[in-house]
Amino acid sequence: MDLELPLWFEIGSLVILTLILIADLLLILKRPHIPSTRESTLWVIFYVTLALIFAGIMWVVAGPEYAGQFVAGWLTEYSLSIDNLFVFVLIMSQFAVPRRYQQEVLMVGIIIALVLRGIFIMVGAAVIEQFSWVFYIFGAFLVWTAWRQAFPGGDHDDDVKQEAFVVRMLRRTIDISDHYDGAKIRTVVDGKKMWTPMIIVFAAIGVTDLLFAIDSIPAIFGITQSAFIVFTANIFALMGLRQLYFLLGDLLDRLRYLHYGIAFILAFIGLKLVFHAMHVNELPFINNGEPIEWAPEISTWMSLGVIIVSMLVATVASLIASAREKKLPGADAAAAVVADEKGTPPTVDHPHSEDGR
Repeated sequence: MDLELPLWFEIGSLVILTLILIADLLLILKRPHIPSTRESTLWVIFYVTLALIFAGIMWVVAGPEYAGQFVAGWLTEYSLSIDNLFVFVLIMSQFAVPRRYQQEVLMVGIIIALVLRGIFIMVGAAVIEQFSWVFYIFGAFLVWTAWRQAFPGGDHDDDVKQEAFVVRMLRRTIDISDHYDGAKIRTVVDGKKMWTPMIIVFAAIGVTDLLFAIDSIPAIFGITQSAFIVFTANIFALMGLRQLYFLLGDLLDRLRYLHYGIAFILAFIGLKLVFHAMHVNELPFINNGEPIEWAPEISTWMSLGVIIVSMLVATVASLIASAREKKLPGADAAAAVVADEKGTPPTVDHPHSEDGR
Protein backbone atom coordinates (compact mmCIF):
# COMPACT_ATOMS: atom_id res chain seq x y z
CA MET A 1 0.00 0.00 0.00
CA ASP A 2 1.41 3.38 -1.02
CA LEU A 3 1.50 6.23 1.46
CA GLU A 4 1.66 9.96 0.86
CA LEU A 5 4.95 11.81 0.64
CA PRO A 6 5.25 13.56 4.04
CA LEU A 7 6.04 17.28 4.05
CA TRP A 8 9.06 16.82 6.32
CA PHE A 9 10.58 14.39 3.81
CA GLU A 10 10.09 16.80 0.89
CA ILE A 11 11.53 19.81 2.74
CA GLY A 12 14.41 17.82 4.25
CA SER A 13 15.32 16.32 0.88
CA LEU A 14 15.40 19.68 -0.89
CA VAL A 15 17.54 21.23 1.88
CA ILE A 16 20.08 18.38 1.76
CA LEU A 17 20.24 18.39 -2.05
CA THR A 18 20.76 22.16 -2.08
CA LEU A 19 23.65 21.81 0.39
CA ILE A 20 25.24 19.10 -1.79
CA LEU A 21 25.01 21.34 -4.86
CA ILE A 22 26.54 24.29 -2.97
CA ALA A 23 29.39 22.09 -1.68
CA ASP A 24 30.02 20.80 -5.22
CA LEU A 25 30.13 24.36 -6.57
CA LEU A 26 32.53 25.51 -3.83
CA LEU A 27 34.88 22.60 -4.61
CA ILE A 28 35.04 23.68 -8.25
CA LEU A 29 35.65 27.34 -7.42
CA LYS A 30 38.35 26.47 -4.89
CA ARG A 31 40.24 24.03 -7.12
CA PRO A 32 39.57 24.40 -10.86
CA HIS A 33 41.21 21.48 -12.66
CA ILE A 34 40.76 18.81 -15.31
CA PRO A 35 39.29 15.78 -13.49
CA SER A 36 40.92 12.43 -14.15
CA THR A 37 38.96 9.44 -15.42
CA ARG A 38 39.16 7.88 -11.96
CA GLU A 39 37.89 11.02 -10.23
CA SER A 40 35.02 11.42 -12.71
CA THR A 41 34.08 7.74 -12.35
CA LEU A 42 33.99 7.96 -8.55
CA TRP A 43 31.79 11.07 -8.64
CA VAL A 44 29.36 9.51 -11.14
CA ILE A 45 29.15 6.38 -8.96
CA PHE A 46 28.59 8.60 -5.91
CA TYR A 47 25.66 10.47 -7.48
CA VAL A 48 24.10 7.33 -8.95
CA THR A 49 24.37 5.60 -5.54
CA LEU A 50 22.91 8.69 -3.86
CA ALA A 51 19.92 8.59 -6.23
CA LEU A 52 19.33 4.88 -5.53
CA ILE A 53 19.57 5.47 -1.76
CA PHE A 54 17.06 8.29 -2.10
CA ALA A 55 14.72 5.94 -4.01
CA GLY A 56 15.13 3.34 -1.23
CA ILE A 57 14.26 5.88 1.46
CA MET A 58 11.25 7.00 -0.59
CA TRP A 59 10.16 3.35 -0.83
CA VAL A 60 10.22 3.06 2.98
CA VAL A 61 8.58 6.44 3.59
CA ALA A 62 5.92 6.49 0.87
CA GLY A 63 5.78 3.06 -0.78
CA PRO A 64 7.00 1.33 -3.96
CA GLU A 65 4.84 3.31 -6.41
CA TYR A 66 6.44 6.64 -5.53
CA ALA A 67 9.90 5.05 -5.50
CA GLY A 68 9.26 3.53 -8.93
CA GLN A 69 8.07 6.87 -10.30
CA PHE A 70 11.24 8.54 -9.03
CA VAL A 71 13.58 5.94 -10.55
CA ALA A 72 11.73 6.00 -13.90
CA GLY A 73 11.74 9.80 -13.91
CA TRP A 74 15.40 9.98 -12.91
CA LEU A 75 16.46 7.54 -15.64
CA THR A 76 14.41 9.43 -18.23
CA GLU A 77 15.99 12.76 -17.27
CA TYR A 78 19.43 11.13 -17.08
CA SER A 79 19.13 9.77 -20.61
CA LEU A 80 17.92 13.13 -21.90
CA SER A 81 20.76 14.85 -20.01
CA ILE A 82 23.28 12.65 -21.80
CA ASP A 83 21.78 14.00 -25.01
CA ASN A 84 22.56 17.50 -23.64
CA LEU A 85 26.23 16.55 -23.53
CA PHE A 86 26.43 16.33 -27.32
CA VAL A 87 25.48 20.00 -27.59
CA PHE A 88 27.72 20.99 -24.65
CA VAL A 89 30.68 19.36 -26.41
CA LEU A 90 29.93 21.41 -29.56
CA ILE A 91 29.66 24.64 -27.54
CA MET A 92 32.92 24.02 -25.64
CA SER A 93 34.72 23.18 -28.87
CA GLN A 94 33.28 26.04 -30.91
CA PHE A 95 34.27 28.66 -28.34
CA ALA A 96 37.59 27.00 -27.47
CA VAL A 97 36.82 26.98 -23.73
CA PRO A 98 40.03 26.05 -21.82
CA ARG A 99 39.51 22.52 -20.49
CA ARG A 100 40.70 23.65 -17.06
CA TYR A 101 37.61 25.89 -16.73
CA GLN A 102 35.03 23.64 -18.36
CA GLN A 103 33.91 22.32 -14.97
CA GLU A 104 32.83 25.81 -13.91
CA VAL A 105 31.04 26.38 -17.20
CA LEU A 106 29.16 23.10 -16.81
CA MET A 107 28.25 23.90 -13.20
CA VAL A 108 26.83 27.27 -14.21
CA GLY A 109 24.90 25.50 -16.96
CA ILE A 110 23.52 23.01 -14.44
CA ILE A 111 22.39 25.79 -12.09
CA ILE A 112 20.69 27.61 -14.99
CA ALA A 113 19.01 24.33 -15.97
CA LEU A 114 17.73 23.73 -12.42
CA VAL A 115 16.26 27.23 -12.18
CA LEU A 116 14.58 26.99 -15.58
CA ARG A 117 13.26 23.49 -14.94
CA GLY A 118 12.00 24.53 -11.50
CA ILE A 119 9.92 27.28 -13.16
CA PHE A 120 8.69 24.89 -15.86
CA ILE A 121 7.74 22.28 -13.25
CA MET A 122 5.70 24.73 -11.15
CA VAL A 123 3.89 26.02 -14.22
CA GLY A 124 3.36 22.50 -15.58
CA ALA A 125 1.99 21.18 -12.28
CA ALA A 126 -0.45 24.09 -12.00
CA VAL A 127 -1.65 23.63 -15.60
CA ILE A 128 -2.08 19.85 -15.19
CA GLU A 129 -4.08 20.32 -12.00
CA GLN A 130 -6.53 22.66 -13.72
CA PHE A 131 -6.66 21.26 -17.25
CA SER A 132 -6.43 17.48 -17.67
CA TRP A 133 -6.68 17.85 -21.47
CA VAL A 134 -3.13 19.27 -21.51
CA PHE A 135 -1.93 15.62 -21.48
CA TYR A 136 -3.11 15.36 -25.10
CA ILE A 137 -0.84 18.30 -25.99
CA PHE A 138 2.11 16.96 -23.97
CA GLY A 139 1.71 13.54 -25.57
CA ALA A 140 1.57 14.89 -29.12
CA PHE A 141 4.54 17.16 -28.42
CA LEU A 142 6.67 14.24 -27.18
CA VAL A 143 5.79 12.09 -30.19
CA TRP A 144 6.82 15.00 -32.46
CA THR A 145 10.03 15.46 -30.44
CA ALA A 146 10.75 11.73 -30.82
CA TRP A 147 10.40 12.10 -34.59
CA ARG A 148 12.87 14.99 -34.55
CA GLN A 149 15.33 12.88 -32.56
CA ALA A 150 15.11 9.79 -34.74
CA PHE A 151 15.27 11.30 -38.21
CA PRO A 152 17.35 13.94 -40.04
CA GLY A 153 16.70 17.36 -38.61
CA GLY A 154 16.27 15.90 -35.13
CA ASP A 155 19.80 16.60 -33.86
CA HIS A 156 18.91 19.94 -32.29
CA ASP A 157 19.32 21.95 -35.51
CA ASP A 158 16.83 24.49 -34.20
CA ASP A 159 18.79 24.72 -30.93
CA VAL A 160 21.96 25.51 -32.87
CA LYS A 161 20.26 28.27 -34.90
CA GLN A 162 18.86 29.83 -31.73
CA GLU A 163 22.28 29.79 -30.08
CA ALA A 164 23.81 31.52 -33.12
CA PHE A 165 21.12 34.22 -32.95
CA VAL A 166 21.75 34.86 -29.23
CA VAL A 167 25.51 35.07 -29.82
CA ARG A 168 25.08 37.57 -32.66
CA MET A 169 22.81 39.73 -30.50
CA LEU A 170 25.36 39.73 -27.67
CA ARG A 171 28.21 40.73 -29.98
CA ARG A 172 26.15 43.62 -31.35
CA THR A 173 25.11 45.00 -27.97
CA ILE A 174 28.09 44.55 -25.62
CA ASP A 175 31.89 44.77 -25.83
CA ILE A 176 33.52 41.33 -25.74
CA SER A 177 37.27 40.77 -25.55
CA ASP A 178 39.17 38.49 -27.89
CA HIS A 179 40.58 36.24 -25.19
CA TYR A 180 39.55 34.44 -22.01
CA ASP A 181 40.69 35.66 -18.61
CA GLY A 182 40.52 32.44 -16.62
CA ALA A 183 36.91 31.72 -15.75
CA LYS A 184 36.02 35.42 -15.39
CA ILE A 185 33.17 36.94 -17.34
CA ARG A 186 34.56 40.49 -16.94
CA THR A 187 38.09 41.68 -17.70
CA VAL A 188 40.07 44.86 -18.40
CA VAL A 189 41.65 45.42 -21.82
CA ASP A 190 43.78 48.56 -22.29
CA GLY A 191 42.09 50.14 -19.28
CA LYS A 192 38.59 49.39 -20.58
CA LYS A 193 36.21 46.98 -18.85
CA MET A 194 34.91 44.33 -21.21
CA TRP A 195 33.08 41.03 -21.14
CA THR A 196 35.09 37.89 -21.86
CA PRO A 197 33.98 35.21 -24.36
CA MET A 198 32.80 33.26 -21.30
CA ILE A 199 29.59 35.34 -21.30
CA ILE A 200 28.81 33.99 -24.78
CA VAL A 201 29.41 30.43 -23.61
CA PHE A 202 27.04 30.92 -20.66
CA ALA A 203 24.41 32.42 -22.97
CA ALA A 204 24.69 29.53 -25.43
CA ILE A 205 24.43 26.93 -22.66
CA GLY A 206 21.53 28.81 -21.03
CA VAL A 207 19.54 28.79 -24.26
CA THR A 208 20.33 25.12 -24.76
CA ASP A 209 19.15 24.34 -21.21
CA LEU A 210 15.90 26.19 -21.87
CA LEU A 211 15.21 24.26 -25.06
CA PHE A 212 16.03 20.93 -23.41
CA ALA A 213 13.73 21.78 -20.49
CA ILE A 214 10.87 22.25 -22.96
CA ASP A 215 11.53 18.70 -24.18
CA SER A 216 12.21 16.96 -20.87
CA ILE A 217 9.58 18.35 -18.48
CA PRO A 218 6.57 16.98 -20.42
CA ALA A 219 8.41 13.64 -20.60
CA ILE A 220 8.72 13.23 -16.86
CA PHE A 221 5.16 14.45 -16.25
CA GLY A 222 4.20 11.44 -18.31
CA ILE A 223 5.65 9.27 -15.54
CA THR A 224 4.51 11.12 -12.42
CA GLN A 225 2.31 14.11 -11.60
CA SER A 226 4.17 14.76 -8.34
CA ALA A 227 6.03 18.08 -8.73
CA PHE A 228 8.39 17.02 -5.92
CA ILE A 229 9.37 13.79 -7.71
CA VAL A 230 9.73 15.65 -11.01
CA PHE A 231 12.07 18.23 -9.47
CA THR A 232 14.20 15.80 -7.44
CA ALA A 233 14.55 13.51 -10.47
CA ASN A 234 15.86 16.50 -12.42
CA ILE A 235 18.28 17.43 -9.61
CA PHE A 236 19.76 13.94 -9.40
CA ALA A 237 20.03 13.67 -13.20
CA LEU A 238 21.83 17.02 -13.48
CA MET A 239 24.10 16.59 -10.44
CA GLY A 240 26.19 13.91 -12.08
CA LEU A 241 26.13 15.51 -15.53
CA ARG A 242 29.35 17.50 -15.08
CA GLN A 243 31.40 14.45 -14.11
CA LEU A 244 29.73 12.38 -16.83
CA TYR A 245 30.90 14.97 -19.39
CA PHE A 246 34.55 14.33 -18.51
CA LEU A 247 34.07 10.58 -18.03
CA LEU A 248 32.50 9.93 -21.40
CA GLY A 249 34.73 12.30 -23.36
CA ASP A 250 35.32 10.83 -26.80
CA LEU A 251 32.88 8.01 -26.05
CA LEU A 252 30.04 10.36 -26.98
CA ASP A 253 31.04 10.12 -30.62
CA ARG A 254 30.69 6.35 -30.41
CA LEU A 255 27.11 6.48 -29.08
CA ARG A 256 25.72 6.93 -32.59
CA TYR A 257 22.43 5.14 -31.88
CA LEU A 258 21.72 6.88 -28.57
CA HIS A 259 19.29 9.30 -30.20
CA TYR A 260 17.19 6.36 -31.39
CA GLY A 261 16.91 5.06 -27.83
CA ILE A 262 15.94 8.50 -26.57
CA ALA A 263 13.43 8.89 -29.42
CA PHE A 264 11.80 5.57 -28.53
CA ILE A 265 11.52 6.58 -24.86
CA LEU A 266 9.96 9.94 -25.78
CA ALA A 267 7.49 8.31 -28.18
CA PHE A 268 6.55 5.69 -25.58
CA ILE A 269 5.96 8.32 -22.87
CA GLY A 270 4.06 10.47 -25.38
CA LEU A 271 1.67 7.59 -26.09
CA LYS A 272 1.37 6.94 -22.36
CA LEU A 273 0.34 10.57 -21.85
CA VAL A 274 -2.29 10.33 -24.60
CA PHE A 275 -3.69 7.14 -23.05
CA HIS A 276 -3.80 8.85 -19.65
CA ALA A 277 -5.61 11.83 -21.21
CA MET A 278 -8.15 9.42 -22.67
CA HIS A 279 -8.76 7.90 -19.21
CA VAL A 280 -9.43 11.32 -17.64
CA ASN A 281 -11.02 12.81 -20.77
CA GLU A 282 -13.21 15.87 -20.25
CA LEU A 283 -13.22 17.32 -23.78
CA PRO A 284 -16.83 17.42 -25.04
CA PHE A 285 -15.87 16.67 -28.67
CA ILE A 286 -14.08 13.43 -27.67
CA ASN A 287 -16.37 10.58 -26.57
CA ASN A 288 -18.99 13.16 -25.49
CA GLY A 289 -16.73 14.35 -22.67
CA GLU A 290 -16.66 10.91 -21.02
CA PRO A 291 -13.51 8.95 -20.04
CA ILE A 292 -12.40 6.38 -22.64
CA GLU A 293 -12.23 3.18 -20.65
CA TRP A 294 -10.75 0.94 -23.35
CA ALA A 295 -7.50 2.94 -23.52
CA PRO A 296 -4.64 0.80 -22.13
CA GLU A 297 -3.05 1.74 -18.82
CA ILE A 298 0.75 1.69 -18.67
CA SER A 299 2.16 1.11 -15.20
CA THR A 300 5.17 2.86 -13.68
CA TRP A 301 7.12 -0.40 -13.63
CA MET A 302 6.43 -1.07 -17.30
CA SER A 303 7.66 2.45 -18.07
CA LEU A 304 10.80 1.80 -16.03
CA GLY A 305 11.47 -1.42 -17.94
CA VAL A 306 11.02 0.25 -21.33
CA ILE A 307 13.39 3.09 -20.38
CA ILE A 308 16.14 0.74 -19.16
CA VAL A 309 15.88 -1.65 -22.13
CA SER A 310 15.80 1.20 -24.67
CA MET A 311 18.97 2.80 -23.31
CA LEU A 312 20.77 -0.54 -22.99
CA VAL A 313 19.93 -1.59 -26.55
CA ALA A 314 20.96 1.82 -27.97
CA THR A 315 24.24 1.85 -26.03
CA VAL A 316 25.22 -1.77 -26.77
CA ALA A 317 24.31 -1.41 -30.47
CA SER A 318 26.41 1.79 -30.68
CA LEU A 319 29.45 0.19 -29.06
CA ILE A 320 29.21 -2.93 -31.23
CA ALA A 321 28.94 -0.85 -34.41
CA SER A 322 31.89 1.29 -33.33
CA ALA A 323 34.02 -1.77 -32.55
CA ARG A 324 33.22 -3.31 -35.95
CA GLU A 325 33.99 -0.08 -37.74
CA LYS A 326 37.46 0.12 -36.18
CA LYS A 327 38.27 -3.28 -37.65
CA LEU A 328 37.37 -2.15 -41.18
CA PRO A 329 39.72 -0.27 -43.54
CA GLY A 330 38.90 3.40 -43.96
CA ALA A 331 37.47 3.67 -40.45
CA ASP A 332 38.46 7.32 -40.16
CA ALA A 333 36.54 8.27 -43.29
CA ALA A 334 33.47 6.37 -42.09
CA ALA A 335 33.66 8.10 -38.74
CA ALA A 336 33.75 11.47 -40.49
CA VAL A 337 30.61 10.55 -42.45
CA VAL A 338 28.82 9.52 -39.23
CA ALA A 339 29.88 12.75 -37.54
CA ASP A 340 28.54 14.73 -40.48
CA GLU A 341 25.21 12.86 -40.33
CA LYS A 342 24.88 13.71 -36.64
CA GLY A 343 25.17 17.42 -37.42
CA THR A 344 27.91 19.98 -37.80
CA PRO A 345 28.95 22.37 -35.00
CA PRO A 346 26.97 25.60 -34.55
CA THR A 347 27.73 28.33 -37.04
CA VAL A 348 28.64 30.96 -34.49
CA ASP A 349 31.40 33.49 -34.20
CA HIS A 350 34.60 32.20 -32.69
CA PRO A 351 35.83 34.22 -29.67
CA HIS A 352 39.19 34.71 -31.39
CA SER A 353 37.72 35.91 -34.67
CA GLU A 354 39.02 39.06 -36.25
CA ASP A 355 35.89 41.10 -35.64
CA GLY A 356 36.63 40.57 -31.95
CA ARG A 357 33.62 42.18 -30.34
